[in-house]
Amino acid sequence: MNIKHVFFDLDHTLWDFEKNSDLTFRKVFEKQNITLDVNRFLEIYKPLNLEYWKLYREEKVTKQELRYGRLKKTFDAVNYTISDDLIDVIAIEYIDFLPHFNHLFDHTFEILDYLKDKYQLHIITNGFEEIQTKKMQSSNILHYFNAIITSESVGVKKPNPKVFNFALTSANALKENSIMIGDSIEADIQGALNAGMQAIHFNFDGEQVNDPNFPSITTLLEIKQYL
Repeated sequence: MNIKHVFFDLDHTLWDFEKNSDLTFRKVFEKQNITLDVNRFLEIYKPLNLEYWKLYREEKVTKQELRYGRLKKTFDAVNYTISDDLIDVIAIEYIDFLPHFNHLFDHTFEILDYLKDKYQLHIITNGFEEIQTKKMQSSNILHYFNAIITSESVGVKKPNPKVFNFALTSANALKENSIMIGDSIEADIQGALNAGMQAIHFNFDGEQVNDPNFPSITTLLEIKQYL
């Protein structure tokens, strides 16, 4: 494959977003004395959050609209009465507390240790710039990576090719010797392929994926089969 540079997505690829997010909401609910059952909240919130992130990638909502709207719609859906002021507090505390939880996907350290002496490793993330580095620091993986590119620093979001071109330039890499590893077929995989890179799909939830344009793996250790 003649690969020299490996670009990773962060959330849902190395950093276990769902587990860390669940723990964050439990902490926020307890702190703010929210009496709603957190499991019921998360059942509604998770698909709404995905919808809002898709709108965010497509530049149809702002960062602030995402942070407020996903919470407001969830509380409305479960008929829980809550003030806008408290929703704003929850939104702020969620972002403040989230990076302090540090659960990673199984074998993250093993695969990064395996790759680090063979390739230059980098991050490309759509996550909020103010917390992505904190997440990596808290989970003790920051030192593995050279270039760390956030969509906010570029001004557009994956899958926009400008993000990948910016990342390649930042890493002093060529598209021909670079590969992207991420969970989102739309944002990570198709975005990378459209930019001329290769890609590996991290299919952490085991959904059926059959596409001849890229391999799909269900555990990080499977990366060894390709790199």
